[in-house]
Amino acid sequence: MIQLFAFYLFACIMIASAALTIFARNPVHSVLWLILAFFNAAGLMILVGAEFIAMLLVIVYVGAVAVLFLFVVMMLNIDFAELRAGFVSYLPFGILVAIILAAEILLGVGIWSAGPIELAHRAAPTPADMPNIQAIGALLYTRYIFLFEAAGIVLLVAMIGAIVLTHRARTGVRGQNIARQNQRRPEEAVINVAQPVGKGVEL
Repeated sequence: MIQLFAFYLFACIMIASAALTIFARNPVHSVLWLILAFFNAAGLMILVGAEFIAMLLVIVYVGAVAVLFLFVVMMLNIDFAELRAGFVSYLPFGILVAIILAAEILLGVGIWSAGPIELAHRAAPTPADMPNIQAIGALLYTRYIFLFEAAGIVLLVAMIGAIVLTHRARTGVRGQNIARQNQRRPEEAVINVAQPVGKGVEL
């Protein structure tokens, strides 16, 4: 019973925070709602017995949100003075969100002692004596190998798209000619000079 309660709690909060991530007008608020969605997704992963994925969600994705925040700041030119002015007004709401996240973590740890939901065995059947990380590797590189490769291609396209969007021509900045750099020979780049002692160096 407590497992079903935790499942619906995590799922509802994750769906609500994901919607607020999309509809929030302030990009900083969107990042905070995204962090809340990742925390609840980690709770769902713990319920199905995938504690390794839950750890990755908290460490990798929540950690990467800081990088996402930096990109938003650089691309949108957010006024930090305005954000600091409203910090005190948002402090009670931030404390409330922190308390909710701490309560969810304690709830997930407590439910873990009751055992994972049986859904894990139906969705990805693995031997009971196999460690979680080994089971994930066996499934990724056998049953879900094509989906795993497709996810890698999507990430590669996203990386190229980010480079294309942020790369822009600026006046006064010399462009990099990669072909010319590759054609340069060592004798053109390095000059050996027999410099006399005590006469300095001519630039």
